[in-house]
Amino acid sequence: MQLHHNYKEFSDEQKQLLGIRVNDPVLSIQASDRGYFVKLGLLRGPSSKRRFIAAESVNHNWAWNGERIEVITYDAPKYVAEILGGIDSNKMSFSEVVALKRQRDTAVKIIIDESILENANVRSEKFTEQTKPEGLQATLFDYQERGVTWMEHTLKSTGGLILADEMGLGKTIQILALLLINRPSKENPALIVCPTTLIANWCREINKFAPSLDYLVHRGSNRTGFYKDLMRSDIVITTYDTLVNDISAIRGVHWSYLICDEAQAVKNPASGRRRAMATVNRTYTIPVTGTPVETSLLDLWSLTDLAIPGLLGHEENFTTLFPDSEAGARELASITDAIVLKRQVADVASSLPERTDINLPIEMSSIEANEYERIRQEVLETYEQAGHLVAVGQLSLFTAHPWLRIRDKENPNWEEEIELQEDKAYPLISPKVEVCMNLLREAFLNHRKVLIFATYNDCGSILKKAASKSKVPDAYWNAINGSTPQELRQDIVDEFSNHDGAAVLVLNPKAAGAGLNITAATIVIHYTQNWNPALEKQASARSHRTGQKNPVTIYRLYYQDSVEETMVERSTWRSELGDTAVPISSRDKADLSNALNLSPNI
Repeated sequence: MQLHHNYKEFSDEQKQLLGIRVNDPVLSIQASDRGYFVKLGLLRGPSSKRRFIAAESVNHNWAWNGERIEVITYDAPKYVAEILGGIDSNKMSFSEVVALKRQRDTAVKIIIDESILENANVRSEKFTEQTKPEGLQATLFDYQERGVTWMEHTLKSTGGLILADEMGLGKTIQILALLLINRPSKENPALIVCPTTLIANWCREINKFAPSLDYLVHRGSNRTGFYKDLMRSDIVITTYDTLVNDISAIRGVHWSYLICDEAQAVKNPASGRRRAMATVNRTYTIPVTGTPVETSLLDLWSLTDLAIPGLLGHEENFTTLFPDSEAGARELASITDAIVLKRQVADVASSLPERTDINLPIEMSSIEANEYERIRQEVLETYEQAGHLVAVGQLSLFTAHPWLRIRDKENPNWEEEIELQEDKAYPLISPKVEVCMNLLREAFLNHRKVLIFATYNDCGSILKKAASKSKVPDAYWNAINGSTPQELRQDIVDEFSNHDGAAVLVLNPKAAGAGLNITAATIVIHYTQNWNPALEKQASARSHRTGQKNPVTIYRLYYQDSVEETMVERSTWRSELGDTAVPISSRDKADLSNALNLSPNI
């Protein structure tokens, strides 16, 4: 039987099928594999079991319930057209869905399928199928598999998301797994933008976990100025500052992914790097950060607008709609929780091993690399073969911080006589200090307790000063080193452990590497590396020991192509041997040679 859009035009026969009452119109926003769409209809049934009955289209003011025609107010299609304002009801964007949700006082009630704005953490738990990307040289934890699957599904419907898992949960490997599932190409490569300090780590992770993806590092004096030269690999890795300088060439490519690591670097919407980033042509956008909100809700607006432009409206109206208050945060979360995956260690602790070790290679700045090479040449000329371990120690001192100086190089115990001399030729925040500050910032915002092991006592004052300059959130600070009286050390540990909130202890591994139980800490940072892996093992055991009820994450910060790289390799080798009785000294000759031959300038 042919029916009209308007029930008033029905024949007498058709009108016999009409329901008695006229129903209030309802717009239902729903999701499918193809995206989002809207249906006009009505609600039927008791309040606890109300069901939506859809009209034939948004232009029909009646609906068939299976037995009879349900009449909707005759002018509903007109009001729906006004509400939609030209939006295609069969193909809506996520931003258009949110805009409809936020409409108030409309003539037609708007309901939204709860799955559309479901909390990302909750929704990710529902993806139980195993994810095994072809080419991934690793086994993902269950929560990582769910995260990758959630990202894959979410990007298809939204085009953007924010990956904000807590530090130590493997954000990088989840991104690489996603790239292997939906691979970029040389015509449409993925663009990874990160701080200079993380370039080396991205290269290392790709080589280790996704070697089938080839990459190009776009940075430095030899970089191209022609956009087609960027279309020679699956992935292009660059820095935020390089992106700003080369934005014309970068805009010449249509990128499959724009991935912004340590995305708090673009939280200021007025900054040049943030404005440049917004102009990059891309299909998908993923800001990656463990701290999506640091100082105000505007931080989250900036990252969300980068991921899904227009989702939260214009910046000028944002602070009025979402003030920095609990109510404003809740209102904002009702929208952004659907596209921000932010799992904490406590959420996935059952899936984690008791201890996770993460090596973080860092690139020296060019000025530091030049000075490192000068020192390397000097110590090679000064010390004979028997003194090579002294040479390694002096190079290691420079990798801790360029402001640290040896008072008397002739003193056999020179390591105990280090002094701090501020040198304007080198900034306070070296690349290694910058990475350490990023780890502390995220740890403090998540109320974590941190142990930092540093061989030289003055590293503690350098890091505390850097934290203040970097505006790292306030936290409890203290230190234990060789000058700390033995009778005070346990009191300091107790004060650290009992402090309500974020805290950090800077420890000298020789002074505090044994005898102390500091299980309140769940994050350990080895800021300097040790030639003797046993010393590092003892230090890590201060936190990862009997009595520790939470997973512990241990970071080793080291400059690649320096003596520290050899130290990390020695430690890794020792750990992999387990209890096998092979002395570390069996490697000494080869490791010394390798350590002294490495240089960031070679």
